[in-house]
Amino acid sequence: MPESLYDTLGVKKGASADEIKKAYRKLARKYHPDTNQGDKSAEERFKQVQTAYDVLSDEEKRKAYDRFGSTNGRGAPGPGGVNVDFGDFDWSGDLGDILGGIFGNVRGGGGRRARPQPVRGGDVETEVRLSFDQAIEGAQVPLQVATSQPCPTCRGTGAKPGTSPKVCPVCHGRGIESEGQGLFSISQPCSNCGGSGTVIEDPCPTCNGAGMVRTVKRLRVNIPAGVREGSRVRLAGKGEPGRNGGPPGDLYVITHVDPSRIFKRKGDNLEVEVPLTIPEAIRGATVEVPTLHGSKKLRVPAGTKHGTVQRLRGEGPRKLDGKGTADIHYRFVIDVPSSLNKEQEQAVEGLAEVMNGNPRAKLFAGRS
Repeated sequence: MPESLYDTLGVKKGASADEIKKAYRKLARKYHPDTNQGDKSAEERFKQVQTAYDVLSDEEKRKAYDRFGSTNGRGAPGPGGVNVDFGDFDWSGDLGDILGGIFGNVRGGGGRRARPQPVRGGDVETEVRLSFDQAIEGAQVPLQVATSQPCPTCRGTGAKPGTSPKVCPVCHGRGIESEGQGLFSISQPCSNCGGSGTVIEDPCPTCNGAGMVRTVKRLRVNIPAGVREGSRVRLAGKGEPGRNGGPPGDLYVITHVDPSRIFKRKGDNLEVEVPLTIPEAIRGATVEVPTLHGSKKLRVPAGTKHGTVQRLRGEGPRKLDGKGTADIHYRFVIDVPSSLNKEQEQAVEGLAEVMNGNPRAKLFAGRS
């Protein structure tokens, strides 16, 4: 084993976090088992590099190692004056976890009761259906969301009213159990109380000791303008409540949007099909087209082909990211009647006589 974890990564003791990360990546690529298949020494070296990085990349573990770890591989003084020998350490284990078990409670005093850690509440997901206009303009909609809330009977303690949780007799309120392994001590959450440090002898009859009950929360939420089918709107802090003073989770609203008879979504933009008569496409015309807030006139150039698109900038919906307004694309389609009356037939015949060229001739030009 090298003299120290710093030697393993080839950096100085005062190396920065970036220097440690850079050295680790270089060595990990060099000794990775995938590139050294069958090479046991490379595999062992990779484990050493990984373990060194796990400790030195964690600020608290690094401080503990610098304070108590061996600088020469032997006999470093640990908590309470106990010599902690890293020289015979099995590198296949996780030194970072062991350091946390040995030194994690030094500052707090090993016998003190651990404070319950704040736990963030879970996220909640629900769905809402909107009309096309609501999706374009934004709307305030009512929602009913199934979520958890502190039990009203025990006020979240989990204990029957008039009683309170007791200090766990196994961990004595610390929330962790320590198991000795030679000179080392490995800590893990208490098997009796799950790490809370307390046990409930007489559980609340309403929540059965959970401290939380399921309920339906009624909300009115603001859906921003510009959502589309499948948009995921995040409402911060509207999810499950946190525990032990932790922050609440978030509520995610998935939007389903009814289709419009006129407007079709094309990414951020909208598209409208605008029928043209054959004379309008040939001669050109000015046509009225719908917008989200009324109508506008478009000039159709003479000789417009089927599928030609004109764009009105800024007439579309607001972009969901707040970066401006999208466009409306107007796609011209030639409206060919399926049947003709006698007068129309005569007009088409006359047009065919004066426009008697073959537009398909160029498909065969140059063929032998």
